[in-house]
Amino acid sequence: MLGSTSGIGRAVALELAAAGADVMVHGHRSREAAEEVAELVRRHGVRSHVLMADLADREAGDDLVQRAWSIWDGLDAWLHIAGADTLTGPGARLSFDQKLDRLWAVDVASTVRLCRSVGRLMKAAGGGRIVTMGWDQAETGMEGDSGELFAATKGAIMAFTRSLALSLAPEVRVNGLAPGWIQTSWGQTASSTWQDRVLRETPMARWGSPEDVARVARFLAGPGSGFLTGQILRVNGGAVRG
Repeated sequence: MLGSTSGIGRAVALELAAAGADVMVHGHRSREAAEEVAELVRRHGVRSHVLMADLADREAGDDLVQRAWSIWDGLDAWLHIAGADTLTGPGARLSFDQKLDRLWAVDVASTVRLCRSVGRLMKAAGGGRIVTMGWDQAETGMEGDSGELFAATKGAIMAFTRSLALSLAPEVRVNGLAPGWIQTSWGQTASSTWQDRVLRETPMARWGSPEDVARVARFLAGPGSGFLTGQILRVNGGAVRG
């Protein structure tokens, strides 16, 4: 699965391992962080392997698919969780245009290119599941620079997910996650204004956790969702988004 070293991706990797799945751990900058997650995965008695790649690099992404497919002679599921961080750390200091370029390369282009590639391999092999990462406000909008950026990029991923599902059916199921207010690194330090907004907009009256999203990812990657494809599941505590 792509984007496994922190936040939602890390939680998904561990949730899948707890369910008995072998998990390939993908990282970009920190091999140490990726190896740490892989070791936690192995503690569940399953296999894990670390693959490092910058998803903004097209050749690196293409190579990643081929390596991931060949290591265990095929893949049952591909969870494309990875995304560029433009809210915290160095990414938060980029200009609007720089953030757009980064999000388009890492979130959109890599999702489209890599999911198409692995999807063709799965279809030829007779089956598989693909899970992508959207955003619950992409279809309704949110004010501000970040709202505009994420609506454009995550909205593109969600539209692509529905189309890819039609292209790969019936052998391969393709579904997407659309998280709401999930308390990853940005949420942990968000101002009181944002904290109040989350509680006001979420009927469950709390932030979602990465583990909340991971449990739904596990469902989409497993046999229990066998009659679902082309769907976007909102994991947002009941928030009404259009």
